[in-house]
Amino acid sequence: MTQATVIDGKAFADGIRDGVARAVTELKDDYGITPGLAVVLVGDDPASAVYVRNKGEQANAVGMHSVTHRLPAHTSQGELLELVGQLNADASIHGILVQMPLPRGLDADAVIAAIDPAKDVDGLHPLNAGRLSAGLPGMVPCTPVGCMMLLKDRLGDLSGRHAVMVGRSNLMGKPMAQLLLAANCTVTVAHSRTRDLAAVCRLADILVVAVGQPEMVKADWVKPGAVVLDVGMNRVPSKDPEKAAAGKTRLVGDVDFAAVSPIASQITPVPGGIGPMTIACLLRNAVQACAAERGVRLSALV
Repeated sequence: MTQATVIDGKAFADGIRDGVARAVTELKDDYGITPGLAVVLVGDDPASAVYVRNKGEQANAVGMHSVTHRLPAHTSQGELLELVGQLNADASIHGILVQMPLPRGLDADAVIAAIDPAKDVDGLHPLNAGRLSAGLPGMVPCTPVGCMMLLKDRLGDLSGRHAVMVGRSNLMGKPMAQLLLAANCTVTVAHSRTRDLAAVCRLADILVVAVGQPEMVKADWVKPGAVVLDVGMNRVPSKDPEKAAAGKTRLVGDVDFAAVSPIASQITPVPGGIGPMTIACLLRNAVQACAAERGVRLSALV
């Protein structure tokens, strides 16, 4: 039995960042513009703090102007909206990202709606969601963009393939389905209420999973030869009983990688698959937003 080819998202993301760095240099040298990214973190969620730090470090590494605003968990809705308004008006900032989830009591939908759609590098503003649905250009969420880049790199033309998207979130499932439709796939969106979810997944030539359930997708859920993209990132106890007893954890996806690898033709690992693509595509979105704001066509961006 053959093993699936492991899709190296980390290596692909390195290539995206190289292109972003060249684009930043082009904007600086040819147009005197430095792309700016502002990230807002409210509260002290440890996972969010690590993610935000990584975003800032990678933005600086490619030469961007990076600003992180850290606000206490007791920040009011009005204070957060006031900061978003200031960033909307700041000419040095071309991309704004408010890290989710927000602390209890804050209205995430209102915050997202307050972000200038042209600076909405997370692609969550209703205007950008509508433009994606209508097939018009706009900001698209980073993780689906990264998934599509990997699929097109590995498979080329996606026309006619049956893609199953497991998950229906605004950040991943819904935009991914729209991108797959735009690539002329036949698309099924499955979720927690889907009847016989395993049978639906077995129909997929392309299976994308983003549900937050550790190793949910087993071998008998996957069609032989399918391409599997695992978007899940879940902390579970270490396999070593002593380490688990000490509170040590390991990172797994929503797909049982060991079980599914002999069935699929290609599969993304966790970690090292989709995760690195998300930040790389965030930087790419920010640079594209900067170029669009100035009416610049970039030659360097991948």
